[in-house]
Amino acid sequence: MRAEAQAYADQINSALALLRRFLDWDRALARLDELNARVEDPTLWDSPKAAQEVMRERRRLDEAIGATRAIEKELADTVELLEMAEAEGDEELATDAVKSLGELAERAEKDKVTALLAGEADANDTYVEINAGAGGTESNDWAGMLSRMYQRWAERHGLKVELVDSHAGEQAGIKSATLLLKGENAYGYAKTESGVHRLVRISPYDSSARRHTSFASVWVYPVVDDDIDIEVNESDLKIDTYRASGAGGQHVNTTDSAVRITHVPSGIIVACQNQRSQHKNRAEAMKMLKARLYEAELQKREAEANAVNATKTDIGWGHQIRSYVLQPYQLVKDLRTGVTSTAPGDVLDGDLDRFMAAALSQRVTGEKVDVEDVD
Repeated sequence: MRAEAQAYADQINSALALLRRFLDWDRALARLDELNARVEDPTLWDSPKAAQEVMRERRRLDEAIGATRAIEKELADTVELLEMAEAEGDEELATDAVKSLGELAERAEKDKVTALLAGEADANDTYVEINAGAGGTESNDWAGMLSRMYQRWAERHGLKVELVDSHAGEQAGIKSATLLLKGENAYGYAKTESGVHRLVRISPYDSSARRHTSFASVWVYPVVDDDIDIEVNESDLKIDTYRASGAGGQHVNTTDSAVRITHVPSGIIVACQNQRSQHKNRAEAMKMLKARLYEAELQKREAEANAVNATKTDIGWGHQIRSYVLQPYQLVKDLRTGVTSTAPGDVLDGDLDRFMAAALSQRVTGEKVDVEDVD
């Protein structure tokens, strides 16, 4: 089989192996049989909430198993077709078969990522919180660039973006901002972006045109829906009000409508200023706080379930995950997965899918993929 076709086949088989490993194939088949039997039970809908959970799990497993089997069959059929074409010297048919393998490889990658989005809150909307590191104007500008990057990524995926809270830098960019991304699997895709992002460039704010290194942190946490109960004691909260900044008209700038909530036991701080009403800002900030507490619990569970790889999923402020170099050369490198891009302009314009897919895969394999992009 020609080299190009073999490369596609290897890529497809790699995606299939990861899918089977992630699903725990034999257990998934047995579980689907069990769920199919429960669906046939007329008493299932005596508890609508439990029934909906069963139907959701059944649909997810059925789609993942069906997609895996379909790819396996199409791979076998296409390889057989290619071998037959080569044996008969039919170059046109062989070319079509190789093209089909390329298309199948692309589909397998997409199906793999979709199947990996099976976490407890992956389907939820998500908050993306960005904070500039030390460094004044440089870091503020970098934080602003990251905010735009995630907004552009969200737009590419048809997600709705709302600016929940923002504090402008003194000369440029932002000191901090919180975005709310709304849409299917928003948290599942974005969750691997949590960590410290590093920028290296010739500073546009340095009259001597020296190279500067800037840092900003990104924290991603899911919107908590009504089915998830997070208990927060009022006595654990410190609530401050202050005058909102930025756009919003005279009312925003002359009343203490913005709200900041500190959860004293955990040290978590959230803020909201996008509503005119202090009451509405407080309600939104409480939603954000519950989401942060819930996300912390999810991370704790993941670390406990995979203690060997716990350090690989550490998303604290001190954990650098990606480096963006604009000068003296052009390179974006994810330090967790090894994925690189030589087109940082595209990445900063929201081309993040390859990084997210690799990071999701690494959560299953625990291995670097060392994929280099040569745009």
